[in-house]
Amino acid sequence: MLKGLDVVGTGDALHMGWLKEIRGLDPYSDGIYGKNGCKFIITLEVEDIHRVHHLIFLPGIDSTLGLREDFLKHSVDIDKDGRPHLRLEGEEIVDHVKDAGGIIGPSHAFVPWTSIYKEYDSLRACYGDNYKNLSFIELGLSADTEMADCIPELQDLTFLSNSDAHSPWPHRLGREFNRLEVESLSFDDIRKALERHRVTLNIGFDPRLGKYHRTACIKCYTLYEFEDAKKLRWRCAKCKGVLKKGVRDRIMELGAYSVPRHPEHRPQYIRIAPLADIMCLVLKVKSLYSAKVQESWKKLVGRFGSEIAVLIDVDVEDLKKEVNERTGELIEAFRSGNFNITQGGGGKYGEIIFDRPLKEKFYTGTQGSLDQYLE
Repeated sequence: MLKGLDVVGTGDALHMGWLKEIRGLDPYSDGIYGKNGCKFIITLEVEDIHRVHHLIFLPGIDSTLGLREDFLKHSVDIDKDGRPHLRLEGEEIVDHVKDAGGIIGPSHAFVPWTSIYKEYDSLRACYGDNYKNLSFIELGLSADTEMADCIPELQDLTFLSNSDAHSPWPHRLGREFNRLEVESLSFDDIRKALERHRVTLNIGFDPRLGKYHRTACIKCYTLYEFEDAKKLRWRCAKCKGVLKKGVRDRIMELGAYSVPRHPEHRPQYIRIAPLADIMCLVLKVKSLYSAKVQESWKKLVGRFGSEIAVLIDVDVEDLKKEVNERTGELIEAFRSGNFNITQGGGGKYGEIIFDRPLKEKFYTGTQGSLDQYLE
């Protein structure tokens, strides 16, 4: 509720321990459940035989139990891992989800570890003819609409700017979210919104903050231009660590358009940054998890209703008067885009910079040995 979200995905709904918790929720409407004022829709993520991740929405607890029984035949860790590994192709998973009455799309589609565009160059290569039955594609923290709409095959798909919360910290929940046009808060209306392009707004990270946005070393986090990484055969010139291809470079590989071509149904994408990051700057504290930051975050969102309201809606002058001048100044600078970002890559998040020079650790070329360039 402090985030300002109307409905939250449960995540991990196939795991029996978590499913027992979900079954204890109060029915709110068709496919929506509630507890202590929070509302939930059943969601889960699975990994296929090629390590590609898929996001699934289900219409209720009964369909979740049925899908769990189907997947039990194809998984040995369904109750060991919140994201079960399935001995199934992407195309087969779509069939199971359709039979359960659910909807499906690729998770964090561009990240360089476990995504469709890490493993394949097209939707059809992963899903076969079932690519026509996808309801959406999840952009992930390191990409946004401007980037993804350079790829022609994505023109007809709905984009979702979701973020999964792998920790209990409140600032991790809802780092990205979507606004949908629905007649009622129900699974069926949410499904229709995704299938009929009724997402009215995507709100997410500035992709430069994403930890896989640029090609970079996974050990020392030095950033690389794509051509330099290829010449070095994907080994860091500084520490010999592995270079992980960034989302930006992967999209440039796949994209047929040099500038994005947004279809008529594509909504605006608003770039935001976590309030906890801004509070670190206000308090001059490095750790997001410090007691000072967490306490200040709770007080601020409690005073103004939600994190989303503080970041986007509350009058800056009210923040300056009722909180402090510095908080108001930084949020004002954030809203106007008056800041720099050190880009993320190699598994390290980018950083917002308001009042100091931008310094990025880019590889600029060194004298290498001959075997770096020999095949």
